[in-house]
Amino acid sequence: MDKHQIGLNAGVVWHLLNNNNRWTYCDLKKASGLSDRDLNAAIGWLAREDKIDFDTEEGKDGCFFLSVNIFIG
Repeated sequence: MDKHQIGLNAGVVWHLLNNNNRWTYCDLKKASGLSDRDLNAAIGWLAREDKIDFDTEEGKDGCFFLSVNIFIG
């Protein structure tokens, strides 16, 4: 696995998340077709770029969704 492939996989995940829904890990894995390793790397990439947020409720699976950053300058 190289950085280029991780970036491409992050793009796949970002496009799935772009529908403004909250996705569980299992749903993202199924829809993206990525392995656990590749999906985790893509999620890490998006998290590092502050493009993804996580929602965790006790007793429920966590959800992933796009982070909306609005800068008014």
